[in-house]
Amino acid sequence: MADPMVRLTGISKTFGTKKVLDNVDLDIDRNETLAIIGPSGTGKSTILRIIAGLLAPDEGTVLLDGQSRKGLIEDEADPFRISLVFQQSALFDSLTVEENVGFLLYQHSNLHHDHIHSLVRQSLDRVGLSEEISNLYPAQLSGGMRKRVSFARAIMEDPDHPSDNPELVLYDEPTAGLDPVASTLIEDLMRDVRSQVSSCSTYVVVTHQDSTIRRTADRIILLYQGQVQWQGRVEDIDQSDNPYVRQFFAGQIQGPMQITD
Repeated sequence: MADPMVRLTGISKTFGTKKVLDNVDLDIDRNETLAIIGPSGTGKSTILRIIAGLLAPDEGTVLLDGQSRKGLIEDEADPFRISLVFQQSALFDSLTVEENVGFLLYQHSNLHHDHIHSLVRQSLDRVGLSEEISNLYPAQLSGGMRKRVSFARAIMEDPDHPSDNPELVLYDEPTAGLDPVASTLIEDLMRDVRSQVSSCSTYVVVTHQDSTIRRTADRIILLYQGQVQWQGRVEDIDQSDNPYVRQFFAGQIQGPMQITD
């Protein structure tokens, strides 16, 4: 069998005195959509940052297409590009929408400005945004629009270097803070991007939101106290007798997960 796209083995990470991840194993296959769920502070976003190469584990190995990553993303090129969509969009406030979306191409390609402008327009169109917002700044956009701009930036493709196009997209709480209608738009967008952008057929989403879990993922892992307590298919949620699953989806205070302030 082919190697998984991503394989985490024995991953542990401690911040200060708090062990956030504790010997986590996780495989992500190509063309898979995975949701990582669990209470706040249990290591979900930390896993995304380790996969993205923004954070190194204290223990364990990260394999990408069977190749071991040494250090962080800037230390050595990964075998494929990974895009991370941050929870707060992480747009550059001093740059326009066009400059944000085309940032990598403006900084690291030899493409003509007009060509990059055309590619930015295509990327904005993919996420349902008009070219008319290109000259606006992030502060002039709604929360939902900022999310979509961050999506457009994450899926930008370089026609001169197709090997640099994103093959894995990581979404950190993409619907956090959005109303139900805006959340539905973002959930639809995640699925649309996967079908429209040929290279972006695999993604991982960290989320607390029931609709996002059920509408965007094929498989789920549930983290608590830095360990995987359950994993299964989305269709297994309502039939599972796992106490962590039951507590999480019922929103109950009582159960194996102790919620502290």
